[in-house]
Amino acid sequence: MPYSLSSAVGLALLVPTVSVVALDIIWRLVCSRKKREDSPLPPGPTPLPLLGSALSVDVEEPWKTYTEWKATYGDVLYLRLLDQEVIILNSQSDAVELLEKRSQIYSDRAFVATIAPYGMECNFVFERYGDHWRLCRRIFHQTFRADAALTFRPMQLRRARQMIVNMIDDPDQYAFHYSTFSAAVAMSAVYDYEPSPRNDPMVHIAHRCLQASMPAITVEKALLLKMFPFLLHIPDWLPGSSLKRQARTSRDWAIKAVEIPYQYVQKQMKASQHPTFSMVSDHITRMQKYDEPYRSEYTKALKHASVSAVLGSVETTSAALMTFTLAMVQNPHVWKRAQAEMDGVIGMDRLPDFDDRPSLPYVEAILRETMRWQPVAPLVLHCTSSSDIYKGFHIPKGATVFANVWAMTRDEARYPNAEQFVPERFLTAEGALTDDDPSGFIFGFGRRVCPGQHTADASLWISIATMLATLEFALAKDAEGKDVAFKPTYVNGVTHYPAIFPCHISPQSRVSKESLQGILAG
Repeated sequence: MPYSLSSAVGLALLVPTVSVVALDIIWRLVCSRKKREDSPLPPGPTPLPLLGSALSVDVEEPWKTYTEWKATYGDVLYLRLLDQEVIILNSQSDAVELLEKRSQIYSDRAFVATIAPYGMECNFVFERYGDHWRLCRRIFHQTFRADAALTFRPMQLRRARQMIVNMIDDPDQYAFHYSTFSAAVAMSAVYDYEPSPRNDPMVHIAHRCLQASMPAITVEKALLLKMFPFLLHIPDWLPGSSLKRQARTSRDWAIKAVEIPYQYVQKQMKASQHPTFSMVSDHITRMQKYDEPYRSEYTKALKHASVSAVLGSVETTSAALMTFTLAMVQNPHVWKRAQAEMDGVIGMDRLPDFDDRPSLPYVEAILRETMRWQPVAPLVLHCTSSSDIYKGFHIPKGATVFANVWAMTRDEARYPNAEQFVPERFLTAEGALTDDDPSGFIFGFGRRVCPGQHTADASLWISIATMLATLEFALAKDAEGKDVAFKPTYVNGVTHYPAIFPCHISPQSRVSKESLQGILAG
């Protein structure tokens, strides 16, 4: 078929660009070899010219490729993706040694070409290590550190029970209820905002922002834009302009996600005779003592820390609850044993609260296994700010360093039958919890460890415990009453979680919507 005019123009632009990119990659590699110390690089797959190992990596689930390579190349391996040097850490001990004990070298973030065009620079998770990141982190930490996070527990308890009411009322929308719960916890803490159970405008903005920005954090989009940055500037009618349009839409939603909740707090502070307390209101008051230009820097950091908290909560907590639900549907004996434990500890006249947590080791084991079985963040991204020597290997400056959490969860010596959901692996023969807690690697490492981990852990525990105390999980039935078999599929990006699947979630016979509403009202 002959080329159209637009195709010919596209090819005319593409050929010289590819040539320039190829020459640039070759030059970078030559320079890096000249600067490299005598120590060898870690072992890894043999790279192709220019492309490196880009064609050998599973784009959808790269963590699985890196885990397979562990058997051949070991716990620390090296590869090249185009001109980007990559170090993979497949063991927790290596990740701790480098990302925590040598955090002054390993706390940077690699450049991702899509982050700024898609408006995701507002999420300080992607921010390079520097003054702005440190200020965002400090603001975030002051609200979500371990002792401060305890103040959120009454709100988390109330939100978890409201979620159960919504689940009983409309069980087919379970994924939506999880997202609403996750958003409600974060927005209450950050903005003192109480989302409505259905069709809340603020929750809608957060969801649309996450959906629109999803392409920004996929490997193929990032590599495409890194190779062909001109795609952001071509006319909308030219082939290849879809990336530019996606980026524009994502940036528009990111601006709304940052500004609209922040403006809500400002209006509430002006209108209320009694001061409200939230992360944003507290820091708005605090920054008044600062002079310009630091006040402007502080405002920007506060906005970025705030939206990062909300987007991070919606994306990760709801993802973990999706994994929990899949595990319960596939393993009904697990939730039945958990309910028996609760009946023995709590009885049948009330719902669990945080004081019950030490008395429910099997529920705790379910939470640990949920985090291990399908980790929400299979790869944890860092970058080196200077070169290093580790185990006799040269670690280049500017290398992307991935802690392969997936490989850590698939360590058969530590977790036999790792693909199976087995909470008992975290219990002793006497039924007590072991010392093995996956949160030691699930939430990241070093200075880049998840700053909201204490709140996230509490949200997950209370929501899982409340669901186990009130709901039953089963396969969906067809019109003839037969089980609907399905093969789980997963949504993959920075996060990893099951896509919506058919299931039947129902209240236990002793639980009614009215009784739960009575508990909420009381």
